[in-house]
Amino acid sequence: MHITVAAAAISFVVVYLAVPPSIRWLESRGMCVPDVLKKGRPMIARPGGPAILCGIVPAGLLVFWYTNDWGVVALLVTAGAACAIGYVDDRRVMSGWFKPAALCVAAIPLVLAGSYDTALTFPPFGEVQIPILYVGIILIMIPITGNTINSIDVMNGVASGYMVIAGSALAIVLAMLGRWEVFTLSIILVAASLAFYRYHKIPSRIFPGDSGALLLGAMYGGISIMGGVEVVAAAALLPAIANSFFYLYSTRGMVEHRQIKHKDVVLDDDLRLMDSGDPQAPISLVRLILKRGPMSEPQVARVILKMGVFASVLAVITGLMMVLIPG
Repeated sequence: MHITVAAAAISFVVVYLAVPPSIRWLESRGMCVPDVLKKGRPMIARPGGPAILCGIVPAGLLVFWYTNDWGVVALLVTAGAACAIGYVDDRRVMSGWFKPAALCVAAIPLVLAGSYDTALTFPPFGEVQIPILYVGIILIMIPITGNTINSIDVMNGVASGYMVIAGSALAIVLAMLGRWEVFTLSIILVAASLAFYRYHKIPSRIFPGDSGALLLGAMYGGISIMGGVEVVAAAALLPAIANSFFYLYSTRGMVEHRQIKHKDVVLDDDLRLMDSGDPQAPISLVRLILKRGPMSEPQVARVILKMGVFASVLAVITGLMMVLIPG
């Protein structure tokens, strides 16, 4: 347990201390984007992915030093690759298929490390052994979790806040199952997300960008694979997964969000968010929330995070069934 505490402390403190100089560095080089949901569209530093990675890597290496499990190194390589993929997209708008395809390649270290069980558990129905098919699941799951967190990064504090909630649910389930090494990795993820949330919450001083969102999502997916809690992880992400599904359905394919010309959400005269009413705009979770009427950005963010809490409670209940009704 002392390793868990040490690793969490490293992850939190390094990210917490790394973000302010990262903001200054990004601002000095003009690496900022407008916060389109704020009055005057203030310029916000982006991306924050490298700062998050600075905390996750040393914390993960401490776990590797203690366990000598090369699966931990594979997870760090996958997470680092996801961050690099996102950074490329932050600097240059790539095609819609770039991130899913590149993340599929980034998942290969997890496959090679072999730190996973090829049984897929479906609480309360038991396990299904799929030794060959499971490799395909790994190659698909990392792009899904990475892009799912990226798609929910729609306003200040949502992506990092959601990852604190979902990551905590994952940690609780892993603790119930006694999978302590992977539990520690999940705590590292939660600590890094929490530290970043301090600067990402409303009003944001830095955005994670694709590099940060893909990093958090890929690490979350990798942890669920190593811990054998894939269904639990999916349950905690249900609102975010629904958002991705709505987006893909309405755009009829993989389209980079910055290439969408029709806005799903606009600001009214009181600077509240409202549904644009544009039938050509993509369907999104935020747009559906705003069907009830105009809301402020903090209100919409709270609704999304409350959905995350509800989904995470369902995920913990799902994990409890794994403990009470083992496969």
